[in-house]
Amino acid sequence: MAPPKSALQFLDFVNASPTPYHAVASAAALLEKAGFAKIRERDDWSGAVKPGGKYYLTRNGSSIVAFAVGHQWRPGGPVGMVGAHTDSPCLRLKPVSKKSAAGFLQVGVETYGGGIWHSWFDRDLSVAGRVLVKDGKGGFEQRLVKVDKPILRIPTLAIHLNRAAEFSPNKETELFPIAGLVAAELNKPGDEAKEEKTEEDEFQPLKAVTERHHLPIVELVAAEAGVSAEDIADFELVLYDTHKSCLGGLHDEFIFSPRLDNQEMTFCSVQGLIASVSGPKASSLDSDPSIRLIACFDHEEIGSTSAHGADSNLLPAVLRRLSVLGNDSASEASAFEQTLSRSFLVSADMAHSVHPNYAGKYEASHQPEMNKGVVIKVNANQRYATNSPGIVLVREAARLADPPVPLQLFVVRNDSPCGSTIGPMLSAKMGVRTLDLGNPQLSMHSIRETGGSGDVEHGIGLFDSFFRNYGVLEGKILVD
Repeated sequence: MAPPKSALQFLDFVNASPTPYHAVASAAALLEKAGFAKIRERDDWSGAVKPGGKYYLTRNGSSIVAFAVGHQWRPGGPVGMVGAHTDSPCLRLKPVSKKSAAGFLQVGVETYGGGIWHSWFDRDLSVAGRVLVKDGKGGFEQRLVKVDKPILRIPTLAIHLNRAAEFSPNKETELFPIAGLVAAELNKPGDEAKEEKTEEDEFQPLKAVTERHHLPIVELVAAEAGVSAEDIADFELVLYDTHKSCLGGLHDEFIFSPRLDNQEMTFCSVQGLIASVSGPKASSLDSDPSIRLIACFDHEEIGSTSAHGADSNLLPAVLRRLSVLGNDSASEASAFEQTLSRSFLVSADMAHSVHPNYAGKYEASHQPEMNKGVVIKVNANQRYATNSPGIVLVREAARLADPPVPLQLFVVRNDSPCGSTIGPMLSAKMGVRTLDLGNPQLSMHSIRETGGSGDVEHGIGLFDSFFRNYGVLEGKILVD
């Protein structure tokens, strides 16, 4: 049986998106193709955002919000939301990354998030991210880069030299990738001229990137950006595995991929929103009193506390502006609060599939399986924001989907720690009803993760139905 088309589309998405900046660019491309217009936070939305319209905006190039406004929208109306995140644990180049030891060129890196760092050893690595370049007019512009060539590797120590039962590398001293040999770089033609280059007379507050990083790496990045090395003002680069995401398993039932957490939920939220306003389903927007919205944030893996994380003002600011859309009365003062009380947030972050070799790590009655449906995540201590009214609402959306979407339930064992998501913080910040869910996967936070190829379709189908039906379901499942 062939895997769903959506699984193959997701492979293209994640392969094109080694960083949050690329994920946002990939999402924006899908949205624009579906007729969503780009707007900016700094602009006046009055007259620009209208009922029946489809829009998206970005912040920092690493977070994205998109929404479609129902034709029957009124100020203070409900918003059906799906929130996800664009970032994943990774290694990031330090501001000064130029290092060498024992004849090797090395690169200094900083850990981002809670990665399984030993999984980064002996992988074919490269760099990707954003570069700020001179625009020739006295200003600077952002360009995305993705060096496809494997240029870095973190080699493990041979077993003959390390008989330790566990492999737990020191993150500061044993996690340096090698980039080449010092001798090869010294003998490179033309280097003499570069060494003789004198500093500019003009004062420079910071050393140039060509001094802070190995010049061959800067030149590779510059070539990808379409500029010279001297035109790069600064960059933010992360390491990524050049081995592409692919289908796996005897019957293509798996996805072997980096960044399933959480680009899969980002992709499903984007495609679910697009599906709800496309094709035969587009007419559902005509009678919809709600706004259908997705918000995919950066920095979830490090706590979300940033100007573009979920704990920022991004989502509340957007909702405040949308809540008064079409206002023609004196109700503007309370429209925002009315919208919050009538809205619902699905916090979409990947979930744990049961691991066949460690089944004892899972609560016996809550062992999600791949390709068996979306997982609703429950935690009595509010590490997840799920409650029973939310479960009923999502269950109804799953039932109304075409085809219906199966659901599973998950709680952690009482003697195990529990991760968290953007759900509880956004629920507390805004007072919005919230539920946490995600597709099941293995090897979460590894450089290479495993998910179910059929679950991509489950996620898209559930979000599509949630958006199309929330305007009706909202008033039927109400607990004040």
